[in-house]
Amino acid sequence: MYAIMGVTGQVGRATATHLLDAGHAVRAIVRDAAKASSWSARGAEIAVADWNDTDALTNAFHEAEGVFVMLPANFAPAPDFSETRDLLQAMTTALQRAKPRNVVALSSIGAQHDRDLGLITQLHLLEQALDALPLPRAYVRAGWFMENLQWDVAPARDAGRMASYLQPLDRAIPLIATDDIGRCIAQTLTESWSGRRVIELEGPQRYSPQDMAQALARACGRPVEPFLVPRDSWAARFESEGMPADRTGPRIAMLDGFNSGWIDFALANTEHRRATTSLEHVVAALVHHRNPS
Repeated sequence: MYAIMGVTGQVGRATATHLLDAGHAVRAIVRDAAKASSWSARGAEIAVADWNDTDALTNAFHEAEGVFVMLPANFAPAPDFSETRDLLQAMTTALQRAKPRNVVALSSIGAQHDRDLGLITQLHLLEQALDALPLPRAYVRAGWFMENLQWDVAPARDAGRMASYLQPLDRAIPLIATDDIGRCIAQTLTESWSGRRVIELEGPQRYSPQDMAQALARACGRPVEPFLVPRDSWAARFESEGMPADRTGPRIAMLDGFNSGWIDFALANTEHRRATTSLEHVVAALVHHRNPS
């Protein structure tokens, strides 16, 4: 039995799906029982647990061979990352009590650093917290999600434009499809090892914002022009999208880290892997989802 957090999100859903497709027993951990019906229909066991409820998480992890853990997306964390620290306290206490054979965690490119990470600081804290446990653990440090381009489909389709915070436009960075992340996590959960593993995961090639615009153009059937969003306008743009004015800093710091090259894979002492799903494949699916025939 493998216990999987985040099954209503992209990576958790992909992980649970790959495990079930391979014939493994899965316990799907949900925060809302109303969202569990599709997993029950597939034969998964259901555990309802809020991510800051230590007792509920302990029950969800109990008697699992392996546990997949992750943090919920938080694009506007408190300056001291207090919410993250509280979630990690509940998670690690539950893991200590349940004592699964192994733990696999969704981490991020750049999480090896202890400074200047912005939002990725949350994943550095996750790795630190799990490293304090006497359990075999593996961190899947994923590149930039290809699925982040879902927010660019409408402006590309309607106006032929794609705003880019990643700069310069011709600089390629590691991207990865969430289905490939889930496949990697599912496989790792079924393996046996001791100590600590770090798996760095990216797609078949690296992609620049220009490549992203070209993929959108092919999928939308029209030219798409990428343009730089001036850095001095980022905070105001994020505030206009609903982000509190005093919490824009971590997102800006993360983007600065990618653009400077600071946020990258460690390569040394890691298992570095390239997955097979192309950006073109993911973007075509995103556009089809927005415009089903």
